[in-house]
Amino acid sequence: MKATLILENGSVFTGQSIGATTERICEMVFNTSMTGYQEILTDPSYAGQGIVMCYPLIGNYGVNHEDNESARPWGEAFVVRHLSPRGSNFRCEGTLDDYLKKYDITGIQGVDTRAITRILRNQGTMNGMITCAEHFSIPEVLSRIQAYRVEGTVEKVTRKEAQVYPAVGEQRHRVALMDYGVKENMIRCLQNRGCEVTVYPAHTTADEVLSGGFDGVMLSNGPGDPADNVDIIREVRKLYDSNIPIFAVCLGHQLMALATGAETRKMRFGHRGGNHPVKDLDAGRVYITSQNHGYVVCAETVDPAVARVSHVNVNEGSVEGLRYLNGNVLTVQFHPEASPGPRDTENLFDRFVRRMEGGEW
Repeated sequence: MKATLILENGSVFTGQSIGATTERICEMVFNTSMTGYQEILTDPSYAGQGIVMCYPLIGNYGVNHEDNESARPWGEAFVVRHLSPRGSNFRCEGTLDDYLKKYDITGIQGVDTRAITRILRNQGTMNGMITCAEHFSIPEVLSRIQAYRVEGTVEKVTRKEAQVYPAVGEQRHRVALMDYGVKENMIRCLQNRGCEVTVYPAHTTADEVLSGGFDGVMLSNGPGDPADNVDIIREVRKLYDSNIPIFAVCLGHQLMALATGAETRKMRFGHRGGNHPVKDLDAGRVYITSQNHGYVVCAETVDPAVARVSHVNVNEGSVEGLRYLNGNVLTVQFHPEASPGPRDTENLFDRFVRRMEGGEW
């Protein structure tokens, strides 16, 4: 079946329908990863977005339940150059096309994803629509596309009630993890380090968390504009003031910055992929990181009496981490649980455990 992708700038790409045939309007972003399409689709940080995969062949190893980062995929739409008709892997449990259909994710293949990516890089992230309609009015479609906003996504992806995950092996610590759109491997990284993890819905109050007798708090990744989460930011400030050890990633990193007086801004096209170099300024080392974010903390707005920049993006110098001067908070923009190196930055979880034990970060 014919499918058409229309971008907010008026560009039109014609290809073949994959996945669901539901007409879909969303924010279009690109990802540079060569593998990991299932983890990408099930990352809650993609709620409200359509994903353009830069690598031309997608779906070649199929899908399986073990690789999910959450209970379901959250990407709104999927754009690829070529979708493999079958999965060739001993772990394969089905095709990516059937997976997209099952979860009503609209897709398109046979389009020039390099050209689409160049548009998004040069002109910035923009909205788009995928439709299987044979006839449509471009002016009417563009009006609808331009009116779309990514809103209410944290409320959409967070769990509805608290859930406890037992430690692997001997339990050493109890951690409260705030679910703003958490990925499963983030929980596993804590479990594997002897932490019992209680995962709380996003709007849980700081008082409830602090009354639980936890050794530390982790703030997870998640979707959308961090500044929209006014109530959550207020609670994050209370957690900061409590002086409990806090480790925050991605959206959690941004929320902590906002809670302590800094500002965030939307990036031109964001960072999404598994090959982003980040320099740890304290260690003087560069790590290869996995990233998925469209907003960034503005370095010039960070109060030097509150925090200092600890990590920077090697490509363009944006803030990738903050070290708070109270000694109990460390936050990073990238994903240490996502294994791009494959384990370049998992040591951040070890540092969090060490801090909960009274040691230094």
